[in-house]
Amino acid sequence: MQKKTYQFTAKKVDYYFDADFSYLAKLIDKEHTVLVTDENIFRAHGKKFKGWQTIVLKPGEVHKVQATANYVIEKLIAYGADRKTVLIGIGGGVITDLTGYVASVYMRGLRTGFVPTTILAMVDASIGGKNGIDVGVYKNLVGTIRQPDFLLYDYSFLKSLPDHEWINGFAEIIKHSCIKDAVLFRELEKNKLKFYQKDKAALGKLIRRNAVIKSTVVEKDEFEQGERRLLNFGHTLGHAIENMYALSHGQAISIGMVAACSISAQLVKFKDSEKVIKVLAQYGLPVHTDFDRTKAFDILKMDKKRERKDMNYVLLEKIGKGVVKSIPLVQLETIISHI
Repeated sequence: MQKKTYQFTAKKVDYYFDADFSYLAKLIDKEHTVLVTDENIFRAHGKKFKGWQTIVLKPGEVHKVQATANYVIEKLIAYGADRKTVLIGIGGGVITDLTGYVASVYMRGLRTGFVPTTILAMVDASIGGKNGIDVGVYKNLVGTIRQPDFLLYDYSFLKSLPDHEWINGFAEIIKHSCIKDAVLFRELEKNKLKFYQKDKAALGKLIRRNAVIKSTVVEKDEFEQGERRLLNFGHTLGHAIENMYALSHGQAISIGMVAACSISAQLVKFKDSEKVIKVLAQYGLPVHTDFDRTKAFDILKMDKKRERKDMNYVLLEKIGKGVVKSIPLVQLETIISHI
């Protein structure tokens, strides 16, 4: 096991890489802890939950809504949860987002920790303190920024992860390489998904590397005033179409990254769009899709990165160097209509 600690504004967060789930009982008091997970995780790893108070939710983005948060709160009341109760989210991005959100509002704040169980959650969704829920087609419209106390990485959860969820997570890994790590991008070019699925040491190193990339960015800019915006590469258009077409997060972000490369070529002379497209396709991600551009832009206008009549859009100057460019909405609408 490897421990790494990051200092954020309000607290330190401990990361336990290559740990065993049993270590959770050493981090918190079992009697005053409630675990939150979904049916898929509970079914596949039921033995791990023995002896723990557990709330089991239906899986999927469609359930990342206020009604589910209310259900969790009602269960916490039934358990007699008080301000000393610790809430632990065990699952992918939906579970960690929901758990963090409920923990931030129940009795005005409970301690919380995450055990990410998907590639996406391990490298992105559980890191950085963003918690929230969707409202209709609007992704993460309601939420908070509040750090967990710890993240515990038990890679044995990945044994039950279906291939499409591995692919889903690699969208965020590719994103990190595009905005921050050209060496990582070249590594990804040389390999394929099967390589990381079979080589546990390479996978562990890849997960740590991506967790470090995101955590370092967030440590410098927790509340997204500057550099943290880079982590939204592919997300502006991606979020707009994700719930429109019930796409997985990785699929939507992949399409969003392809669009961002096209915009980058137009506005900042980015020359390597084809390389990015090739790597995305290499890891099984979609690179072209037809979508209702007018409807997508209407949703995009509500994105949290909008500042009055401009949108802060993440572009690439080169592989490994992302930049944030303020684009007038009128100009952006024209660009998107022709992508």
